[in-house]
Amino acid sequence: MAKNNYIKLLTDPLIKGNPVFVLLLGLCPTLGVTNSAINGMAMGLATLVVLSCSNVIISAIKNLIPAKVRIPAYIIVIATLVTIVQMVMQGYLPDLYSVLGLFLPLIVVNCIILGRAESFASKNGVFPSLLDGIGNGLGFTLALTVLGAIREVLGNGSFFGLQLTPPTFQPALIFILAPGAFITIGFIIATQNYIKMKKEG
Repeated sequence: MAKNNYIKLLTDPLIKGNPVFVLLLGLCPTLGVTNSAINGMAMGLATLVVLSCSNVIISAIKNLIPAKVRIPAYIIVIATLVTIVQMVMQGYLPDLYSVLGLFLPLIVVNCIILGRAESFASKNGVFPSLLDGIGNGLGFTLALTVLGAIREVLGNGSFFGLQLTPPTFQPALIFILAPGAFITIGFIIATQNYIKMKKEG
């Protein structure tokens, strides 16, 4: 694989092929945990670790897995990695774990991870699969962080926990509730499509 293709594996999922804003994948955790920027970033980084490691492992053992049981085998690999991430977060970041704990097991069924395992890691070598996992993980983390930051600013008047507005300011609480997630991601996707259409003339 050429050097340019390696760079594309890392950069394309950030904006052009972002798994959340363009492909609309992994929306359950995206909408569930992004009521603040730190929660969105933490969930994105946890997914990045699982996605990168699962891509590497599945690529390395793909020839040993019978075709008929490949999906269950992929899920076992992903579930093992999620359990490790969950235990590490519970041990070293208990406050964050208490917020994300409910959503962390959902990483096992995140369609981005299983999709990359089936469509890329099972057909390519270890190094390209690692780059693909990192690129898509970074794209997912970027999307969750941006969405969480917008919702936190509009709904709580803060940014990464730092209060931006005076005590007299009344933020729009709907943005840190479930409907606010749908409204915000809708506006982001609409803005992204508008910019894309303007560029294409």
